[in-house]
Amino acid sequence: MYFIVVKFQVKPEFTEQFMGLVTPFTEATRAEPGNLWFDWSRSVEDPNEFVLIEAFLDDDAAGSHVNSAHFKAGLESMRPALVSTPKIVSRKVDGSSWGEMGELQIG
Repeated sequence: MYFIVVKFQVKPEFTEQFMGLVTPFTEATRAEPGNLWFDWSRSVEDPNEFVLIEAFLDDDAAGSHVNSAHFKAGLESMRPALVSTPKIVSRKVDGSSWGEMGELQIG
C-alpha cells in the first residue's frame, strides 16, 4: 500500500474557494481502481494550508493515479491558488520502492 500525506500552501485569497477548485480532482481520484483513501483537511497550524491524505492499493494503482489525465488537470487547476510546490511530508510504502509517486512539482 502507498500512503502519502501532502501539504498545500494556499494563497490567502484562494483559501475559501480551494476545496471547490479541487472537487473534480478529488472525485475522479476516489473513483480510481486501487484507491483506498483520499481526503483533504485544513492544517491545524495554518489556516492557509491544506493537507491531502491518500492511500493506494499498490504501485500500479499509484502509478496510474499520477499518470492520469485528471491528475494533470488537477495540478493545473491548483496552480494559481498555490504559494509554492506542495510538499510530501509523510509516506509509507509497504513494498520494494517508492516507485513512480516521486515528488509533486508545481511551478
